[in-house]
Amino acid sequence: MNKINKLFSERAENQKFLSLYFCAGCPTLDGTADVIKTMERRGIDFIEVGIPFSDPLADGPVIQTAATCALKNGMTVRLLLEQLKAIKDEVSIPLILMGYLNPILHYGIERFCADAAEAGVSGLIIPDLPFDDYLTTVRPAADKYDLRVIMLITPETSEERIQFIDQHTDGFIYMVSSAAITGAQKSFDEQKQEYFRRIDGMQLRNPRMIGFGISNAQTLKAAQDNAAGAIIGSKFVTLLNETGGDCEQALDRLFEALAH
Repeated sequence: MNKINKLFSERAENQKFLSLYFCAGCPTLDGTADVIKTMERRGIDFIEVGIPFSDPLADGPVIQTAATCALKNGMTVRLLLEQLKAIKDEVSIPLILMGYLNPILHYGIERFCADAAEAGVSGLIIPDLPFDDYLTTVRPAADKYDLRVIMLITPETSEERIQFIDQHTDGFIYMVSSAAITGAQKSFDEQKQEYFRRIDGMQLRNPRMIGFGISNAQTLKAAQDNAAGAIIGSKFVTLLNETGGDCEQALDRLFEALAH
């Protein structure tokens, strides 16, 4: 069974998951393995590994800066897959590659899916992937190699579209907390929380994870109250950079921030 499906199928009642994102190659080119293994040891449920790209449209300044740093350090799709393949027998939690379509097309979709699966990857998030292209081109290759393609929804996504996504995807649905770019927020206003409740009431087939803007106890609780768990990106990327790539210290500081 795919590790993502296994994780959610074995989820205990009221269990809430925490996923973290980091950009491979930042702050150091060779830090990928240590970050992943440290996260798993510290109890993170699954990890989104960012593929750096020169024009990350959905990302705010923190992740844009991290991507620029990673590219300057020499990170490539090929190198990242090699780094993941080297540790695949040491990692048991799901790994999800998050990257934009352009580098994946350049690499070749079929080859990318094959090499990702061989490297121990369980899923893909491609924020700028048109849904029609997902159905006709990406999904057949992903299914062939037992990869789950995770789709994003926002407060602007129609309920009809959400139902369609729910019917044609597997793994989980990534609920973006707002239509804005990524970045930490101090709180979620009533409008955002109403969006969380509305989607919760749709009784979707797939579990949901909420991301974008989670950085403290208030935003974490709002996400976990209305979904299977939370995804944290910008806050952790900031801490990882501030600690020079020391994942242990970055996690200590993150957990402290999430407690307040």
